[in-house]
Amino acid sequence: MNEELGLRLHSRVRRLFPLARSLTGQGLRETLQIIAEELPLTVTEIPSGTKVLDWTVPLEWTVREAWIADPLGKRIVDLARHPLHLVGYSRPVDLALSRGELDKHLHSLPHQPDVIPYRTTYWADNWGFCIADSVRKQLPDGIYRVLLDATLSQGSLTLGEIEIPGETDDTVLISTHTCHPAMANDNCSGIAIAVELAHRLLSGPRPRYTYRIVFCPATIGAITWLALNLERVGTIHHGMVLAGLGDPAPLSWKRSRRGDTAIDRTASRILRELGADNKVLDFSPYGYDERQYCSPGFDLAIGRLSRGIHGTYAEYHTSLDTPDFVQPNALAEALLVAERILLEIDKDRRWKNLAPYGEPQLGRRGLYNSLGALPHPGEAQMAMLWLLNQSDGKRGLLEIAERSGIPVAELESVASLLEQHQLVEEIDQEEQA
Repeated sequence: MNEELGLRLHSRVRRLFPLARSLTGQGLRETLQIIAEELPLTVTEIPSGTKVLDWTVPLEWTVREAWIADPLGKRIVDLARHPLHLVGYSRPVDLALSRGELDKHLHSLPHQPDVIPYRTTYWADNWGFCIADSVRKQLPDGIYRVLLDATLSQGSLTLGEIEIPGETDDTVLISTHTCHPAMANDNCSGIAIAVELAHRLLSGPRPRYTYRIVFCPATIGAITWLALNLERVGTIHHGMVLAGLGDPAPLSWKRSRRGDTAIDRTASRILRELGADNKVLDFSPYGYDERQYCSPGFDLAIGRLSRGIHGTYAEYHTSLDTPDFVQPNALAEALLVAERILLEIDKDRRWKNLAPYGEPQLGRRGLYNSLGALPHPGEAQMAMLWLLNQSDGKRGLLEIAERSGIPVAELESVASLLEQHQLVEEIDQEEQA
């Protein structure tokens, strides 16, 4: 089953990988069009020049051709051969220049001589090309021709969003970035898993929370979404950013800015249960879009689920980040972990013990006999005792699970049983707030 799931996720990665994504433009739109083939995606275009918080939506970048020819006319770098050859958002140029002048606009990795790096110049009026260092070192002196046929013009930034209505307007936000070209792990893995999560949420029972899944360019996209949804920010109770989930490294959860929210504790507990190699990371203001959602003015309970940490593995932001680097089993495991975190968050309820003075006489109510029909009556009995003891209206199932070590699903089952016997009652949402 997991093998089939992994292959399905990997096929999405392979399909998305070739698209020339950036902050704006056709590659970004084509990415969202592919998602819209599977899901009821709402697409929004935000015009260039729109003020979004402290930022401005950039001009739209369109590239038709980009190459460098050596003194003999041979093209040593060509965007048509690899999308990472061109620095993202480079301004148009048509120049003849010396080897020394050209070198100021070249980017390579001396410690990875045969790899093309990924670089951008989003917010600077500049241009450049990325090249394997082994090729760069062999460039002869002479005059080089550089052609970069591109435009930066009035256009728009494109956001995609799916809403899965729940029983309440209280919201869980899931976000993944959509702007990196030729990045299978750093970009496409998060998109593939977010799409699968949407499928599962749409096809399953109606959730308690409303879920919003946002597909947006990194940084400016998340900032734009926040600027357009200021009235909704107060309804966001939990969330996660999905990034870099297909590499072979253990899973990691980066805590929200608050550090001890329900989703932080839930994700940390689940990762610990699944293996000691998994990591829980403290918040830092550097990384992916969790830093936008966790900026102090918003301070949302949003962490990040990843595998290899950005900048710490050789394939990161290079031409090595291909679909062959992404492992189907890693994608499947990440999807199931993300889903489990969300399911446990969605099951969180607060209960109030209606017989709080001393332990209720459970045998008189036939509860011990009722528990005999459950798969693990001993564990269920402990779950019942924990729930009765901790259900003071202040602690939810997640907190009780964390303290007792009993799975949320088992606590939920026992809570329903105790409710039938009028020993506990659920605290409604308004009373919890």
